[in-house]
Amino acid sequence: MASRIEIRLKRFAVFIHRWMGVAFCLLFAWWFATGVFMMYWDYPDVSAADRLARAPALDGSLVRLLPQEALVRLQAERLPIEAQLAAFDGRPVYRFEFGGGEERMVYADDGEEAAEFSPDLLLRAAATWTGRPAHDARFEGVLTSEDQWTVSGEFRPLRPLWKYSWPDGEEVYVSEVTGEVAQYTTRASRLGAYFGAIPHWLYFTPLRKNGKLWSRIVIGLSAVATAVALFGVIVGVWMYVPSGRVPYTGQKRLHMILGLFFGIIAGTWAFSGMLSMDPFPTAVRSAEPDPGFKIERALRGRMPPLEAFAAKPPREALAASHLRVKQLDLRSFDGKPVYLATESPDRSMIVPVAGAPVAAFPENRIQAIATETIRPDRMEQSRLLTEYDAYYRDRRRQSPLPVLLIQVDDPEHSRYYIDPRTARIVGGYSSSSWVTRWLYHGLHSIDLPWLYLHRPAWDLVVLALLAGGCALSVTSVVIAGQLLRRKLRRR
Repeated sequence: MASRIEIRLKRFAVFIHRWMGVAFCLLFAWWFATGVFMMYWDYPDVSAADRLARAPALDGSLVRLLPQEALVRLQAERLPIEAQLAAFDGRPVYRFEFGGGEERMVYADDGEEAAEFSPDLLLRAAATWTGRPAHDARFEGVLTSEDQWTVSGEFRPLRPLWKYSWPDGEEVYVSEVTGEVAQYTTRASRLGAYFGAIPHWLYFTPLRKNGKLWSRIVIGLSAVATAVALFGVIVGVWMYVPSGRVPYTGQKRLHMILGLFFGIIAGTWAFSGMLSMDPFPTAVRSAEPDPGFKIERALRGRMPPLEAFAAKPPREALAASHLRVKQLDLRSFDGKPVYLATESPDRSMIVPVAGAPVAAFPENRIQAIATETIRPDRMEQSRLLTEYDAYYRDRRRQSPLPVLLIQVDDPEHSRYYIDPRTARIVGGYSSSSWVTRWLYHGLHSIDLPWLYLHRPAWDLVVLALLAGGCALSVTSVVIAGQLLRRKLRRR
């Protein structure tokens, strides 16, 4: 009786795996092949680092208004929570953020508000971004709906988008709302996305524009793919264990051998990919801000009165920094007004209103502010990291170093990484995010300590696993084709 049940269960498992494999083998092969491109090509986007790299340096001689004078020109009903001096359309401009997504700009040379942006200005913004002559640009139209490169929700408040292209394949989208570049692609970045991110994420415009439907389909397909791989491993072990041999020939034999080696990898990749979509409901978050938010807020401090910056006007701060400053943030630290002058993500200078420029904020003051902020919890440890660790890492080595690691003795075992040059939290981890850290990043990106930070060791391991998974999937495609051909001949 037991053997009959075992035989029936084995037949059922084989049947399920076979037909699920027929239905989804192409998807598996697709995912493994596109995963290779995902290792080296990202989906096109415009990052903060990109904006800094392409922004012109501020010319202090053109800054004629003090911050408080610029704010008066706006006749704003409330005080800003953030202020910044940057270049816009070749002129210095103050950006004031008032909260709730409200941001207004005032030119620092004549006090005029930058509120409406002409077609000529939008074209200049696109040409400046590319460094190409404006007369070589081709106007592609005004986009009020999604296309392949502006399909995510982040572009919704930026539309309409004015699209321009150049003969070398560069395409620039400029927001009519902000007057700034919202998206940028090249022939190479589009090609990399077409072979990598778009097919891998199923990021096709008609599907992706419906966010909920796209999310459900990706989660559903990932769950089915996980089940296919799990059934395959069960069947393979079931077939192999009693006799210690592979009871097949040809493609089936090769498929079973590859499955015994790479079946678990295929299943964990499908499952961890599903986790990236947050498929499981999460607990309701507490209304109390987490320690990281409180530390960040305490380090930034309240926006000081803009009159406090009159003692050292922005023009003097720019000269004192000795950098080609592209962004000058007006903020406070430890209750004192300071400028944060930034040339690039790894080149910045702190210019106190009262005092000489320094390269970084004092580590002991950062630690003291954090210790006071997290009470009644206490500081477990604080130390300066000069290398990435298991929770703060970047295989492209673009995240800032050194950073100040602060570990909190709280129920979440929270840890925060603070960049002393900006007094901003640049990384964090808590016990509640272990699923994202280990089951997603660990299993999907093979983001494991040591290996992830040592290249080309990481590349070789991941490429070998992808090649094995792809070979396993290709044998599935061949077997599925043979099976369907036999069935059709019988019909």
